[in-house]
Amino acid sequence: MKPRNATEVTEFFLLGFGAQQKFRYILFIVFLVIYGISMIGNVGMILLIKTDSRLQTPMYFFLQHLAFVDICYTSAITPKMLQNFIVENKSISFVGCIVQLLVYALFATNDCYLLAAMAVDRYVAICNPLRYPIVMSRTVCIQLVIGSYAIGSINASVHTGFTFSLSFCKSNIINHFFCDVPPILSLSCSSININILLLLVFVGFNLMFTVMVVIFSYIYIIGAILKMSSNSGRKKAFSTCVSHLTAVTIFYGTLCYMYLQPHSSNSEENMKVASTFYGIIIPMLNPLIYSLRNKEVKEALKVMGRKF
Repeated sequence: MKPRNATEVTEFFLLGFGAQQKFRYILFIVFLVIYGISMIGNVGMILLIKTDSRLQTPMYFFLQHLAFVDICYTSAITPKMLQNFIVENKSISFVGCIVQLLVYALFATNDCYLLAAMAVDRYVAICNPLRYPIVMSRTVCIQLVIGSYAIGSINASVHTGFTFSLSFCKSNIINHFFCDVPPILSLSCSSININILLLLVFVGFNLMFTVMVVIFSYIYIIGAILKMSSNSGRKKAFSTCVSHLTAVTIFYGTLCYMYLQPHSSNSEENMKVASTFYGIIIPMLNPLIYSLRNKEVKEALKVMGRKF
């Protein structure tokens, strides 16, 4: 293939999974079901929080935005992946690839900061319950959510802008099922040192900062729970954190696997599996976690069920 620069590339081809051709119809059905459950669960969670007066608290305000973010970033990649399971032409336009990466990076970053904000909310609720209505006021919650969207926008714009300003002359076949930064960088014939540095700085900061917020919040939460005199009080306080702690463990556990696994001959396929879990499975799990492990949500669901 003759060298060509980024302005001459009009489309990319998404290679997908290694066994995609052999099991494509099975994969299509499986991921279609997962995507359907994810959409129903997250839309249902948003509507439930909006309509039930008992769920008008900061925690559910953040959860409502978390559900919206999950809808957005899984929708950035799943429909195209489903399409590529059943069509021969697995191309995506240059502009389409830009949009997909921009939307995915924006909302995936938002997810990190919303989970961190929810950890702070639990910290204030348990460690400073008398000041909770003041500290976690509506204004503060809105500012935290706007901040998460702002940071997500900056992160996505920087990575997308620098990635697609490169020249692509090695190939236009992306070894992934969506447009992600690392597999796109591998196609470039330009220097990618700045791009690698930006990935280390931005991804490293976003992960380390949000992880540290979550860890320190739960250190103080656990300390406050252990100081409680009654078992019922400890149990009630911990029960308000179980859903969030479960979601955080799955979310950051997957990210650690994605970015900390040692390089091997199967690294690219392992990254695809991890990306599938992170971008498609987790958005389906979140509404299940917050509904099945949350007493208030279950009560709200029972009330809604009686209405219908």
